[in-house]
Amino acid sequence: MINFIYQLPVGAQLLLALLVPFAGSMLIGPRLIAILRAMKAGQPIREASKGVLAPEHSAKVGTPTMGGLMIIGLIMLTSILFLDMGNPKLQCCLLVMGVTAILGFLDDWAKITKKSTDGVSGWFKIALQAVAALACAGYLYYLDPTISKVLVPFYGTLDLGYFFIPFAMLVIIGASNAVNLTDGLDGLASGCMVIAAMAFLSLCLAFQEVALANYLLCIAAACLGFLWFNAHPAKVFMGDTGSLSLGGALGTVAVCTHTELLLVIIGGVFVAEACSVMIQVGWFKVSRKLYGEGRRFFRMAPVHHHFEKCGWSETQVCVRFWIIAFFLAVAGLILGACCFLHL
Repeated sequence: MINFIYQLPVGAQLLLALLVPFAGSMLIGPRLIAILRAMKAGQPIREASKGVLAPEHSAKVGTPTMGGLMIIGLIMLTSILFLDMGNPKLQCCLLVMGVTAILGFLDDWAKITKKSTDGVSGWFKIALQAVAALACAGYLYYLDPTISKVLVPFYGTLDLGYFFIPFAMLVIIGASNAVNLTDGLDGLASGCMVIAAMAFLSLCLAFQEVALANYLLCIAAACLGFLWFNAHPAKVFMGDTGSLSLGGALGTVAVCTHTELLLVIIGGVFVAEACSVMIQVGWFKVSRKLYGEGRRFFRMAPVHHHFEKCGWSETQVCVRFWIIAFFLAVAGLILGACCFLHL
């Protein structure tokens, strides 16, 4: 199939990349939700007795999951039909997105069939993510060794050489799991993802990475369309099918554009969510050795549940996290401008 969108003016490319996934979401969303309900693909909810479930979340039992099928399906379809599939960086983004989407689907399916919050093994997740990230990093480095340069705000570039490959793997795997941990409240992950994608879209246009800009707009548009149905009270959840793959895609874009350090700022909400889990688990283990019993650093982790325990409503948590995400995205763009001046 001959792609034609990348032969159009940039403005026309971006317009099509915006309209196709969003319009597709509006058309497919109700039908997909009906199918998932008929399949009884309800989201398993963790038991309140384990101290990890806010009581108000019990109303979410039975809400269908795997809505990420719509997000990823529309992004993939739009990319194959309209985007420049000959672009190696776009190929890597789609590879990582595809592999992590399959991984997320397997995890969601395991949870649904077992009626449990325990999906596939954590080690299996990391291993498959590592394989996809290694293939992506190795391929990029083989095609262009200068990909190993990382933009450092107020400094310039830092060439990692061969260390780029493990560094890129860490970024991609970390981003994938960070977005996955953020996906715990109605609209939280999808809203933050829209903001982060639009920020990186701006960077890609500045760096003249038009193919990646189109791809990021596809992601933002698909997530916006999904947010229509995922807003509180959610009619569908994206599940690991969506969150793992969207995070992996975002990390891959950062690797492709030398902006791995900016990802820490622009994706600051995702980073905070992942760090809160690591702090919670780490402090629990340390305190058990120090005091004979495990203690929690946060009232609940990831950190969005901590604020729920502090009395914030689910909507308040989401909107306030979106505000923080927007602020961090703007800060990241300012730092990105500083990096651009040093190129």
